Parts: sequence; structure tokens; C-alpha cells
Amino acid sequence: MPFGTITMISESRFEPGLLYAGTEGGSVWLTRDDGANWAKLSEDLPVKKWVSRVIASEHEIGTVYVSMTGFREDDFGVYVYASNDFGATWRSIAANLPGESVNVIREDPRDADVLYVGTDLGVYVSLDRGGTWHSLCTNLPTTPVHDLQIHRRDDEIIIGTHGRSIFVADLGEVRRSTFDSR
Repeated sequence: MPFGTITMISESRFEPGLLYAGTEGGSVWLTRDDGANWAKLSEDLPVKKWVSRVIASEHEIGTVYVSMTGFREDDFGVYVYASNDFGATWRSIAANLPGESVNVIREDPRDADVLYVGTDLGVYVSLDRGGTWHSLCTNLPTTPVHDLQIHRRDDEIIIGTHGRSIFVADLGEVRRSTFDSR
């Protein structure tokens, strides 16, 4: 392997063998041949922090999302990025997220415009691919969120926290907001 400790890996649903990997040293890598050859994608990322999540899009081949955290260096900046060209270029999608470490990013399985992030203090949703973010923390205790999953059948978001259990929230209102805003 050409890189250090892998923290996250994600495979494209469109192209078997197309894998993205993130490392604790802040590198993001791509292979399109099941790992035989790797290309480093993170040279154009503005920071090199622990990759907390790398996610291949469920909607578009070539789109990938990365969240990073600097908590080990007492850096609580917001590091969330997107690429639409297999990681050749990156743009920040942190927008108005508050200054908290981002632990996870997820794309909505029904709508490519809807993204979710889990931070050290809660959960946020964007209805415009990271242009603006809204809190989903009304009934969630202030706790680090380390994983998010979308339950497709039941239209719910499952929130995995650090030390406060698992929470399940209905996405019906988010879905209605998405369609009402268009």
C-alpha cells in the first residue's frame, strides 16, 4: 500500500473496483482497478486532517464527499469537501456549519441535493449540496455524532452517537422541505 493507516473506504455503486480511501494522515486516494494502482487525490485539499469519512456518490459517478477532523490537534475547524471529477478538484461545502469537528457525511439516497453531516455537537442537513446547512438537533442531546445511515424503506435517519446511544428521526419533514423549496 502506498499510504498510511486507512480510516475510511467507499466503493462506487456505478463502477465495481472504483474505490476511494481516506487516511488518518489526511490523504485521499482513488483506485479504478480494485486496488492494483492508486492515485493520490488530496494534493488540492486545503488541509490535511484525519479523514473521518469518504463517500462515493450514490447518484453520480465521479462525485465524492470527504469530511475531515482536526480534533487530535485541538483544531475544531469545519472541513467538508466535494468533488465532481473523481477528486481532481475539490470545493468546500462547509458554508454556514458551526465551528465543530465533522465526523461523518452522508448523501440522501433519494435526492442528490440533500446531504447530512454529523458533528461533535449534532446533525445538520443541506438541501442544496452544501450551499446552506440547517440543524436537525431539536430533540437530539448535545453529543458527538459518529455515524449516520438513511433507512430507505422507513424514511428515517439513524444517528449513532458517542456515549448517548442511537437515535432515529423521521425524514418526512426534511423531504417535504426539499420539495417545497423547489
